[in-house]
Amino acid sequence: MIYLSIFYFFFSRFLDKAAVRRTNEPLEQAPSPWKLCRVTQVEQAKIIFGMVPIFCCSIFMSTCLAQLQTFSVQQGLTMDTRITKTFKIPPASLPIIPLVFMIILIPIYDRVIVPLARKFTGHPTGITHLQRIGVGLVLAAISMGVAGIVEVKRKNVALKHGMIDALPVLQPLPISTFWLTFQYFIFGIADIFTYVGLLEFFYSEAPPSIKSISTAFLWCSMGLGYFLSTILVQAVNLVTERTNGGWLSGNNLNRNSLNLFYWFLCALNALNFFHYLFWAKRYKYRPQPFLNAEAEKV
Repeated sequence: MIYLSIFYFFFSRFLDKAAVRRTNEPLEQAPSPWKLCRVTQVEQAKIIFGMVPIFCCSIFMSTCLAQLQTFSVQQGLTMDTRITKTFKIPPASLPIIPLVFMIILIPIYDRVIVPLARKFTGHPTGITHLQRIGVGLVLAAISMGVAGIVEVKRKNVALKHGMIDALPVLQPLPISTFWLTFQYFIFGIADIFTYVGLLEFFYSEAPPSIKSISTAFLWCSMGLGYFLSTILVQAVNLVTERTNGGWLSGNNLNRNSLNLFYWFLCALNALNFFHYLFWAKRYKYRPQPFLNAEAEKV
């Protein structure tokens, strides 16, 4: 991610040269489009490259989501999944919890929070797209910290009741699986800010001719985040194998150090947020006639 941002910084400085005609070329000869670009093409390329660092900073967000959809299910298998005496919630259905929170919270955000924020900021969307993304990145880091705390509590329950080697599902720990909803709730709010903000940001800032391509940035960041999560788990196991026996090695979560891995993700997301701030402060929005007209109405 950092290398891509550095590449953007140096490469964007040479884009202007693509629209400069060589002095040794005759003026009456039409230049080849492969050798000379129009100024509008160069400006559009700058816009796309300007969004690349923001795109890179969103990858770690998807990495956290991938971990919640895998390790949280494993945690749920070891916990008490009963809702009533006769009904149990399937642990594999736990990832639907953030979606439920999003369905409930998005209308509240759109109808209550945005109008309230608009009165203070004067911005038609309450806060800017980049501010919205930044709030989501902070909440993603907090959700990982909370996930580590919940995992510590789960392991303490297993240690207290002598169930370190208890079989998942068959011997559930005396702790409700709904303890996992804390991290899901925070991450669901982070989804509302970051993913929706990213989609609006890419669509509103992209040139009209490539708006459909720009919206694919969101799904690319999610795909890269899931791919990075696999690499990250293997790298963590490789590094910690000699010192701590591997944080995530084996199938017994009670003997693993999943809480340390969650806190490691929390630290990575915190660093990612500061990296995001560096680029967000330097980004210049394109003029938006529609937003300007809405601002005048407000």
